[in-house]
Amino acid sequence: MEDNIAQFCGVTGASVKDAKKYLEKFKRVDIAIDSFYNDPGMFSNTATPTAATSRRPEAPSTSKLNTLFDKYKASDGDDIMMDGTMELCEDLDLSPDEDCVLYALAYELKSPRMGEWNRKGWVEGWKSAGSDNITAMKAAIARMRTKLASDPVYFQKVYVHTFDFARAAGQRSLPIESAQAFWSTLIPHALKGGALSHISSAEGGDIDMDGGWTDKYTQWWFDFLAEKGGKGVSKDTWVMFTEFVRTIDSKFENYDAEAAWPSQIDDFVEYAKARVNSG
Repeated sequence: MEDNIAQFCGVTGASVKDAKKYLEKFKRVDIAIDSFYNDPGMFSNTATPTAATSRRPEAPSTSKLNTLFDKYKASDGDDIMMDGTMELCEDLDLSPDEDCVLYALAYELKSPRMGEWNRKGWVEGWKSAGSDNITAMKAAIARMRTKLASDPVYFQKVYVHTFDFARAAGQRSLPIESAQAFWSTLIPHALKGGALSHISSAEGGDIDMDGGWTDKYTQWWFDFLAEKGGKGVSKDTWVMFTEFVRTIDSKFENYDAEAAWPSQIDDFVEYAKARVNSG
């Protein structure tokens, strides 16, 4: 609890007394911080207002963000590169190989390629996130992680950007191994949080909690790609794959083969049907 209070106070500038009230009400520090930003005077009727609860937090400092950028940027260039990215991940307590929130961060900071960050995207992105120090950045990343898991529109924006920034210069597709590495973190995260909840084929597209894609089918997709998927994943396949995941039924029977699905997905449906029928 003490760590959460310290984080809350460091990000918002609120008193310890107010931090305890927000944390007791909302339980999670990221939700509590968001609630403070939305209504800093929520408890003013039950407690003496403080300077922190009577005004919104100050805007993030451009100077502080530039100083942080300089800490991580390459000594022989103007951008943060891979070494600086690894140091940044260490400071933010992130695992670059396992945590898909980095793809959300890349979207927010307009990272042009994996492991690269330019100053303009860094400053504008972190200012938009309300952060100019490591403590505040950690809180912002926690909010991004929750939103990435639960918000279908936000997830799709991050997902599409991931394809663009992951491609090597001049490439039109992603190598199978690279695509699989991204899918292996993004898809389970969105399935668990609801961003890829199954949509009923009935008119209106209501969320159907009883059917649809599971982690088992993600593994089937990987098996298919390893056996018959070719060398790369096109942008069409990448972008439309999430719609396929959200709409296909658990027996792969409601698939419209006449629709404009990429051939890679057409072929996978036949592969999956064979596995369903084989028991």
